[in-house]
Amino acid sequence: MTVTVLTFDDLDTRTAYALWRLRQQVFVVEQQSPYPDLDGRDLEPATRHVLAIDGSAGDRELVGCLRVLDDGACARIGRVVVAPAARGRGLARELMDAAMAEIGGREIRLDAQTGLSGWYAGYGFEVSGPEFVEDGVAHLPMRRPQAE
Repeated sequence: MTVTVLTFDDLDTRTAYALWRLRQQVFVVEQQSPYPDLDGRDLEPATRHVLAIDGSAGDRELVGCLRVLDDGACARIGRVVVAPAARGRGLARELMDAAMAEIGGREIRLDAQTGLSGWYAGYGFEVSGPEFVEDGVAHLPMRRPQAE
């Protein structure tokens, strides 16, 4: 398994398709949360796509991904997803480790699905506001302060 960090322009067409397909499979179909995934932010020059790819050159499969956005004063992590068949192997942790290394000491914000807030707390994130429901799923806003 390989974890890599790419800009949108670095994604080949098959990888971009696999990324959007995986996000649709999990968020829209599995979690029954119809939302506008293609929001334009994937295309921003500062956006980084963190990808977990399983297999070798001839048989590669995208099994997890997340994106890192530049929100000006802070970075934002979102669209964290692991394919159902690849869960339980620590891929989410590998994706987050790569994202945290990419971001460095900047302040980071994210909207965690409520049940995962404890997992994100392990990365130094703290709840920063009240719970809210987005697309039928309860979330908590969280932030990790800028490193000193």
